[in-house]
Amino acid sequence: MENPITAKCCTNQPWFVLLVFFVFCIELLFFDYSGFTAKKSVVLTVLDDNHGNLTDTQSSLPHDLIETSNVSVSPSPKTEEPMKMIDGEEQRKVGTEVDSCLGRYIFVHDLPRRFNEDLVNNCRLLTRGTDKNMCPYLDNLGFGPEIENPEDVLMNNSWFLTNQFLLEVIFHNKMKTYECLTNDSSLASAVFVPFYAGLDMSMYLWGFNITVRDSASLALAKWLSEKPEWKRMWGRDHFLVAGRIAWDFRRQSDNESDWGSKLRFLPESKNMSMLSIESSSWNNDYAIPYPTCFHPSKDSEIFQWQDRMRKQKRRYLFSFAGAPRPEYQNSIRGKIIDQCLASKNQCRLLDCNYGATNCDNPVNVMRVFKSSVFCLQPPGDSYTRRSIFDSILAGCIPVLFHPGTAYAQYVWHLPKNYTKYSVYIPVKDLSEWKINLNVTLLRIPEDRISALREEVIKLIPRVVYASSRSGSDTVKDAFDLAVEGILERIESVRIMIREGKDPSIGFADEDEYKYTFPPYGNGI
Repeated sequence: MENPITAKCCTNQPWFVLLVFFVFCIELLFFDYSGFTAKKSVVLTVLDDNHGNLTDTQSSLPHDLIETSNVSVSPSPKTEEPMKMIDGEEQRKVGTEVDSCLGRYIFVHDLPRRFNEDLVNNCRLLTRGTDKNMCPYLDNLGFGPEIENPEDVLMNNSWFLTNQFLLEVIFHNKMKTYECLTNDSSLASAVFVPFYAGLDMSMYLWGFNITVRDSASLALAKWLSEKPEWKRMWGRDHFLVAGRIAWDFRRQSDNESDWGSKLRFLPESKNMSMLSIESSSWNNDYAIPYPTCFHPSKDSEIFQWQDRMRKQKRRYLFSFAGAPRPEYQNSIRGKIIDQCLASKNQCRLLDCNYGATNCDNPVNVMRVFKSSVFCLQPPGDSYTRRSIFDSILAGCIPVLFHPGTAYAQYVWHLPKNYTKYSVYIPVKDLSEWKINLNVTLLRIPEDRISALREEVIKLIPRVVYASSRSGSDTVKDAFDLAVEGILERIESVRIMIREGKDPSIGFADEDEYKYTFPPYGNGI
């Protein structure tokens, strides 16, 4: 006898299958939507976490979820097309996907004109007390006039008469084309303050009292402290760039006769980081390369120049470009010049004393350095000098005499192992000078010389500020490395905050041992 229940089920089988399929689709759609919204929530949490917005959303998520989100979405290399400044809504849409600018967004303060544009417009006043006109050097976005007749010493279209003190102008103009700018400061990993501190300083160094010298610095500190961006980390995510050495902004007294301004001793400024051509011994100052005269517009120009330096014949064992400094008691320049002259055909001297040779012309400097195996780099008016980077461009191995000239300075751009790219002859006291440079350098084996030169040539892309005319390719220049360095520095402060530590500890402390000799050995 047939079961009535079974018979009914079999009779309505098509309707039953259709019902099951409909229920299955509803459940599938529900779980798919739940997964999508959960995934989106994680990515948005990463944005908050990476950009310092320690929100309630982050704290309410499980600890393992926060860690997973930080690992799963990380910054990727530079995109081919620069990301111009876009509004926050567009960036939040990008944030739901893998964002190549994640952790790299920079917000640029729109400062009043007195802090930058007015200084450039009044360029004839930038060097009061001297007969030098800075206006021509501000051409080509701060690179200066293009060198039209390089005499086969340089490459066409890549070399400019660049003033070594225009770093802040060059950096600001390059920042304008940075691929990860944002108008939404809540997304920014760092805040750039385009104050031309060096240009402001040069207007008032001679013949002005400290009230005038400090005026712009005090006004800037007040302006920044009133902005909402300041209160997020009280300025510890802010940075500025200066075209003079950091010591010029650290006047330690209010005596009228003391040099410089007290910008870096202002309470607000202590919370910021400063990048400059030479750092001080304070932890919130960082050195980045002097601007040289080589500004390639594409990678191929860099590679071409590197190949030329590898094939370059070098007829001199060593060379020195500079002038004596008899006014400085501990200067070794006079002894270096004496030994160079005594070495006859082994050394080439480019005398830059009182206009004897136009040492501002890169053709003259590069002609000497290209033909030399070693380039002597003693301290000058301060620890550092642009000549270090000129020698690197020429594939000439720098010979250094003090750790403050490079080793304690350019930590983002030069190898930590200084023996890979330079020769070190420490001179702690002139009374201990028992060095014959000619004999000392001749003792270095040929295979080590070849290795040193190759390492120096490899450094060339890292120490030039490339032109933005044709955009960026794949090689990172001095600007790229500086931006990476400061982003990493600021992120380390955020990590301290997330761990409940006081971010002020060590941030602006002085390192009294930064320029001491012991960590750097006893010689070659």
